[in-house]
Amino acid sequence: MELRTHALHVLRLADPAAKVAAMRALWQAAVEGAPLEPSAAIDEPAGVPGRPPRPALVAPARVPQRSVHTAAGRAALLHAIAHIEFNAINLALDAVWRFAGLPPDFYRDWLRVAAEEAHHFTLLAEHLATLGHAYGDFDAHDGLWAMAEKTKGDFTARMALVPRTLEARGLDATPAIQRKLAQAGDARAVEILAVILRDEVGHVAIGNRWYRWACARDGLDPLAHYAALARRYAAPRLKPPFNLEARRAAGFDDDEIAALAH
Repeated sequence: MELRTHALHVLRLADPAAKVAAMRALWQAAVEGAPLEPSAAIDEPAGVPGRPPRPALVAPARVPQRSVHTAAGRAALLHAIAHIEFNAINLALDAVWRFAGLPPDFYRDWLRVAAEEAHHFTLLAEHLATLGHAYGDFDAHDGLWAMAEKTKGDFTARMALVPRTLEARGLDATPAIQRKLAQAGDARAVEILAVILRDEVGHVAIGNRWYRWACARDGLDPLAHYAALARRYAAPRLKPPFNLEARRAAGFDDDEIAALAH
């Protein structure tokens, strides 16, 4: 089992349960030292990413907002988060197979991220089941994967704009979501989001690590180049409130924190 080739295989799996199980096996293989070929150039096949026929993907404005104080509203919110986690599995796997010629630690980092995202998806899917729902029951949008498509030819942009931009928004949003769910009496959902927030700090830190590695390799100033990439790829504008404690724990420096105000 060569790890990058197998990461592509797992990425192409459409069934969520099959993808999660295969991801668990892939991560175990990585831990046990399965072969890795960083220099291999792999042609992109059809079927990337593998996704189930549901949920239907609609424009973000068409995803309905519901009150978390109803069971259906909590289910819709948790479904939206599960959709993010499912996409995050795919995003991490895509980084593993797509970008050749990087240090071996890069691939191991993102395989670990994919395994943790699969765990998050499982926790959310299990909790959704207690609310009488399953992944696919609500419409969702495709914002995360759309940025992956935009940046598939630019490794540095991928690191800048997926983990340390889109996923870092989760660091900011999660505490407020936890408060809403706590007010609604859903203690289990609050616990699950605490696990996700803890792990996502590490995932954003990995994005920061490899973004800075790429900037150092190419002689780029990380702060100035980030601003240029955000403009070039039309990254969403970051809006407060910001979870500064989590962002600092994820490796954002003082200049990057200050830039959030502009």
